[in-house]
Amino acid sequence: MQAKKEKSMQLARSFNKVIEIVNEYNCDSTKVIAIMQAVQEEYRYLPEEVLTYVATMLDMSPATIYGVATFYSHFSLTPKGKNIVKICDGTACHVKGSGKLIDAVRKKLDLSAKTITTPDMLFTLETVSCLGACGLAPVILINDEVYGQVSIKQTLELIEDLIKKEASNG
Repeated sequence: MQAKKEKSMQLARSFNKVIEIVNEYNCDSTKVIAIMQAVQEEYRYLPEEVLTYVATMLDMSPATIYGVATFYSHFSLTPKGKNIVKICDGTACHVKGSGKLIDAVRKKLDLSAKTITTPDMLFTLETVSCLGACGLAPVILINDEVYGQVSIKQTLELIEDLIKKEASNG
């Protein structure tokens, strides 16, 4: 019973933030993408119940909101870790060894092609088709910071630094 009450209180707080975000855009359904971006920035993904609430506030069908969320690859319907690691596997990066980078990071974080977020929610590993920095291949992006011409050793050191930083903060 207590767990249900706590979840209910947490959802109420969640919806307060959603209300704030939607009101910033004057409940304007033409700004649905910007609203969803702000919601995702707040929650690190788009929870189903929040999408339904946004749909109600914008007087849109939940199916329409869900359609937008699934159409754009930027949006995520599953929780992401605190640190997002994107490894480019486009042609230039692939030729320069991004596949080995992906394998090394997966091994380090005990992830797979299907399991992309660590159980402690510290890391999410994504492979992307292009980061727009082909001249720096292979390229990785960690929390919006670009690292070019990285080796496996450098990549694993960057991840280890984040792990140590988190351990010292927590």
